[in-house]
Amino acid sequence: MGVAKLTLLSRAYCHLCDEMQAALAPLAARYGAAVEVIDVDSDAAIEARYGDLVPVLLAGTPPDGIELCHYRLDVAAVTRALSAAG
Repeated sequence: MGVAKLTLLSRAYCHLCDEMQAALAPLAARYGAAVEVIDVDSDAAIEARYGDLVPVLLAGTPPDGIELCHYRLDVAAVTRALSAAG
């Protein structure tokens, strides 16, 4: 069994991004999931695809990751994804 990988697409000075990261931390810890935070403004392709939706939480990594939620943490969706991965 591998470690579940989540990617949080974020940007500087984004209060929703900060809120999602804070809300995600205990959930990720409970399931032993690795969370990578990527600044959408550092990658033109990611910014073009997700820039208006930030923050975006993906199961996996871009460009193949599955979007779990955006703007606000969907605890149920993340729990289902982490349970399925574990």
